[in-house]
Amino acid sequence: MTTPRKLHIKSYGCQMNVYDAQRMVDTLAGEGFVETASADDADLVILNTCHIREKASEKVYSELGRLRAAKEEAARAGREMKIAVAGCVAQAEGEEIIHRAPTVDIVVGPQSYHHLPQLLQRAKANGRALETEFPVEDKFGFLPQPKPDAIRARGISAFVTVQEGCDKFCTFCVVPYTRGAEVSRPVAKIIDDVKQLTDNGVREITLIGQNVNAYHGEGPDGLAWPLGKLLQRLAEIPGVARLRYSTSHPRDVDDSLIAAHRDLPELMPFVHLPVQSGSDRILAAMNRKHTADDYRRVIDRFRAARQDIAFSSDFIVGFPGETREEFSATLALVTQIGYAAAYSFKYSPRPGTPAAEMRETVSALEMDERLGRLQGLIDSQQSAFNRAAIGTTVDVLFERAARNPGQIVGRTAYLQPAHVMASPDIIGKILPVRIDSLERYSLIGELATSAPSLVSQTIGA
Repeated sequence: MTTPRKLHIKSYGCQMNVYDAQRMVDTLAGEGFVETASADDADLVILNTCHIREKASEKVYSELGRLRAAKEEAARAGREMKIAVAGCVAQAEGEEIIHRAPTVDIVVGPQSYHHLPQLLQRAKANGRALETEFPVEDKFGFLPQPKPDAIRARGISAFVTVQEGCDKFCTFCVVPYTRGAEVSRPVAKIIDDVKQLTDNGVREITLIGQNVNAYHGEGPDGLAWPLGKLLQRLAEIPGVARLRYSTSHPRDVDDSLIAAHRDLPELMPFVHLPVQSGSDRILAAMNRKHTADDYRRVIDRFRAARQDIAFSSDFIVGFPGETREEFSATLALVTQIGYAAAYSFKYSPRPGTPAAEMRETVSALEMDERLGRLQGLIDSQQSAFNRAAIGTTVDVLFERAARNPGQIVGRTAYLQPAHVMASPDIIGKILPVRIDSLERYSLIGELATSAPSLVSQTIGA
């Protein structure tokens, strides 16, 4: 019997990278690889990289420096370790990675990782393998389905990619250059993926894409289906208890998506809808193609359809040329909307993007001050949103044992972690929980109903 080879993947960044890492594991399982939690004893280490955040590539090179030492130690022990760089930094920098870090054996872009088995063979024969072109074929047609044991081991929630790429070309963003143009998977393929997941215990499906609500996949009727119609079809699949999607663009919120939130109890009332700024001039400079009032009207449409809906968002402070008055417009927008959570960042230029050529900079000190004010406001809103749950009863989908002995943790409809003292047999069930207190960002409560009446909520019910 051949000894399994060990695979270690470290992923950075977005939900798409988490999904891609799992599919790399599935792809390499057929080559005899099994996952290991440690890079030191791995036969293949993959850094699945992200190019969105500040100093993303520097973090990769720093990690490669550490891996070089591990690779040299493996060689002294008579063992070969291969190192691969995948994802968006690989797509953006290509051969530069091998030039700066000769210890790297494989560089592969996010649209080509289905070729990993062939790239390993090329690296063995030629010493290096590089593939960062956008392939003609759709990688999803070549990726093997995950094995049932792998699905069950990953838990009761799963990501499903439905759309990749972006055609918006925001001036600060590298996604159109690293992920390519918008493409949508056919409805039938997505249904097959979701059915396999639910058949193996998954209860919550999150549809993901760089611009997920631009989805326009071919339906069984031969027509392009919008995201709302896809969600309606997926809600009909037995075993789907919860549906989510991320990340959305305000310009692509259509009537079918609003209707899905109105009509589908399976679709969670929590929407991540990035706005980036509250200033119309800055939004135009970002090429966001919407105004602050456009964004407010989209929020109003969601709230008219479902009163209990809540929102999270993304914000960039210190975009080139942002004045104090324009930053104040962002604070005003946040105050008006009221968020359950949000992500905020200081602007950092991404090489090759139009914004990187803009010369009107905001000082580092000013960016720090603005980010502190914005995050203080967002934190106060998130705290108020969480405190409002105290004394109420909420539905929680339980996921796993918590760190504290005897506690089980799950998520509310708004992705808040909720902890209860209970038996592990509630994992995979949606149960009502009475919330008694708040510990930082986690809700603490007690089961509101005894277990015997909840048989219908078990996995596969």
